[in-house]
Amino acid sequence: MSTHAKRERLLLADLLEAAGPAAPTLCQGWTTRDLAAHVVMRERRADAAAGIVFKPLAARRDRVQAELAEKPYEELIQLIRTGPPRSSPFALKQIDEAANTVEFFVHAEDVRRAQADWTPREIDPVFADVLWSRLEKAARLLGRKSSVGLVVRRPDGRTAVAKRGTPVVTVTGEPGELTLFLFGRQDVARVELEGDKEAVSRAQDAPLGVSM
Repeated sequence: MSTHAKRERLLLADLLEAAGPAAPTLCQGWTTRDLAAHVVMRERRADAAAGIVFKPLAARRDRVQAELAEKPYEELIQLIRTGPPRSSPFALKQIDEAANTVEFFVHAEDVRRAQADWTPREIDPVFADVLWSRLEKAARLLGRKSSVGLVVRRPDGRTAVAKRGTPVVTVTGEPGELTLFLFGRQDVARVELEGDKEAVSRAQDAPLGVSM
């Protein structure tokens, strides 16, 4: 049975392949080759991937990612498509779905929206609800570094608090766009911000998301 994570994985691989190894991405300083190497490292080199969240291991993470980036680009794409080895926790469907659905969605948009001719992606209602469910759970973590209160709201009125405090900025948009906003892609997220001018500016510039 296909899962959301598997679908997003294959879409990301297709986008990386179509863009080629030297295309820009929304990940600062990364080309598509760098992003592909990051995805492979995260799934296949747990010893280095720990550096994504554990800063003392950041140098090892960067070294391993750079080594992977030296592989032929086509090989990196194939490793993404085929997924992690059976020995990896990511090989379990439940873990893959929990850990990779949003990860691959965001990175796919990192590729798409870095291109000059990108257009918003149509997201079906079921997947939109999946993204919203994940966003509700992660909103406080993603918004923790905001210097203003931050509330995200779907067009139907459902809301989640990303950061308590005043002044408050309300960010309204579809779940996919709100996901991108809270993952630090504010510049390309198709959302509407409500609040006083200075607070809105601070929300747009806030270091949202999780550090790499």
